[in-house]
Amino acid sequence: MALRQPARPDIHSSHLTRRGLLAEVGATPLIPLRQITLGLPPGVRLLAKAEWFNPGGSVKDRPARAILESALQAGKLGDRRVLLDSTSGNMGIAYATLAPALGIAVHLAIPANAGQPRLNSLRALGAQLTLTDPLEGSDGARQVAAHMAAEAPDRYYYADQYDNPANWRAHFETTGPEIVAQTHGGATHVVAGLGTTGTSTGIGRYLRQHLPTARMVAVQPDGPLHGIEGLKHLPSSVVPSIYDPDVPHQQMTVSTEAAYAMTRRLAREEGLLAGISSGAAAAAAVELAKGLTKAVIVVIFPDSGVKYLGEPFWSAE
Repeated sequence: MALRQPARPDIHSSHLTRRGLLAEVGATPLIPLRQITLGLPPGVRLLAKAEWFNPGGSVKDRPARAILESALQAGKLGDRRVLLDSTSGNMGIAYATLAPALGIAVHLAIPANAGQPRLNSLRALGAQLTLTDPLEGSDGARQVAAHMAAEAPDRYYYADQYDNPANWRAHFETTGPEIVAQTHGGATHVVAGLGTTGTSTGIGRYLRQHLPTARMVAVQPDGPLHGIEGLKHLPSSVVPSIYDPDVPHQQMTVSTEAAYAMTRRLAREEGLLAGISSGAAAAAAVELAKGLTKAVIVVIFPDSGVKYLGEPFWSAE
């Protein structure tokens, strides 16, 4: 099966000139996974959607662009109003990468233990940071951002990625259609991790409407104490209001150890330096594939492994 890539806009178009990096979001490639699939049924294919090809380096560029554009269209940004949100890293980097093209300043509430490479990247991109209690995690950072917005409503536009419908709509309007086009309608399953839940909700809604034979598979950690950056264990977390539990056709859980092991395998066997949540999704996809005889499984790889190179699991065998 040839993998068709959606066309990018003409680099000389006025559209691109006006919107800068925003016009480069999306149209990420599908990469066949060949080594980690050895031993699986011969009729099963795994394809990784490599979201680190986005300008900000992650899948979060899609909802960040949608949130920025919808807020501008609604008159909620502009006149020196600052975009405010909470983040654990990738969404903040997406905002800080894309907002300058629109003349928007960014202020982020982020756990103090988010990692020095991410904090350094955000500061280099000009984002103002409020460091929050690391023990409270991403839910605590969200509470801080909400409080800041309530205290200064004229200064901030509080984007609240967990409650903003532009989050899931970004995937309904871009990621879902890309997957269907790239597989020529042949995708049988799409596997994505649950964080803000926007990716699985948006893609899943698109599949249910436009490719009803395909199944949306949502992946989360197997317990509340986990080390899978970017994913939420929903039973023990504040569930995002954009989450619709009726959208995924199937739920799967992955242990931290399995996610780490698959992340190492992707690097050493496939040559893909992927992030930990990518490893979790790939581990779930391989497990899913074992019970199938013929399938085309698309796995969302949210980001690369560059930000996680300081983690000790890389040295394990």
